[in-house]
Amino acid sequence: MERRTIGAAALEVGAIGLGCMPMHWAYTASQQSGEGALRTVHAALDAGTTLLDTADMYGPFTNELLVGRVLRERRKEAFVSTKCGLLVGDQHIVANGRPGYVKRACDASLRRLQTDVIDVYQLHRPDPEVPVEETWGAMADLVSAGKVRALGWCAIGARTHRRSRAGLYDATIRQLERIQQVFPVSCVQAELSVWSREALDSLVPWCASRGVGLLAAMPLGNGFLSGTLTPGQGFEPEDIRARHPRFTAEMMAANQPIVAGLRRVAGRHGATAAQVALAWVLAQGRHVVPVPGTKKAGWVVQNAAAAQLRLTPEDFAEIAALPRAMGSWD
Repeated sequence: MERRTIGAAALEVGAIGLGCMPMHWAYTASQQSGEGALRTVHAALDAGTTLLDTADMYGPFTNELLVGRVLRERRKEAFVSTKCGLLVGDQHIVANGRPGYVKRACDASLRRLQTDVIDVYQLHRPDPEVPVEETWGAMADLVSAGKVRALGWCAIGARTHRRSRAGLYDATIRQLERIQQVFPVSCVQAELSVWSREALDSLVPWCASRGVGLLAAMPLGNGFLSGTLTPGQGFEPEDIRARHPRFTAEMMAANQPIVAGLRRVAGRHGATAAQVALAWVLAQGRHVVPVPGTKKAGWVVQNAAAAQLRLTPEDFAEIAALPRAMGSWD
């Protein structure tokens, strides 16, 4: 299995990771199964996927507990990434970057994960009420204490904080430049896929020039690029796609040419559209690691196999010529 290095800490991970969020958060609650999710995580490790990406807010807490059940048996096979900084209420989510809270959150995550060290501890969102240098300094203290090996920054919410006419990741890069003065950033997690390419403009090059890993979140476009979703199929009320502008029946139908293009490329390789989408993300740099989320063991095995797929110049040209996705993200 191909391996890649993340950040200044020179931590190695498999070429493709596993996003554990869908197992307990944000997607089709009726299909969530504790034992099924446990089998999925084991299947990922069996397939050579080492990076397990979670967060304390997923569930909340139940996702870390799930990963902890696996780590109790297979800690040496796994590279564990979790996140702090967001608190989940009944109807809202708020940021908390106070140093004391960050340190308590880390201790709680260690207990749930049943491990004595977290490989990468990510700040889920900065707290607008706390200077980011203070939050990052507290996280750096956790490295000094031996509780964390490296630090990461999660930029999934970049769209929310974008100023008018500014590049999507301009504010993110300014924050990264600030915290780099406190302690090295080992990885940045941001959305990157065939239908969401904005990170290629500035964030991916910024990471490459500084030896920072890029964890590509949602590399399958929340499942759309796998070609397994049908326009108008509907989503359960708590599924984030039920409120997403690109998942209306109209927009899903309008964006089918993207999936059709991925299928054409896949047909030349005996692969699937999802594997082509992941191989495209992998090809964006040696520092890029796609982290597709799933609940099912079969998808995990298929995703891991995408690391062996080598796209040709013809394939890349065809993907580059695909129409841009229709429908706002906002």
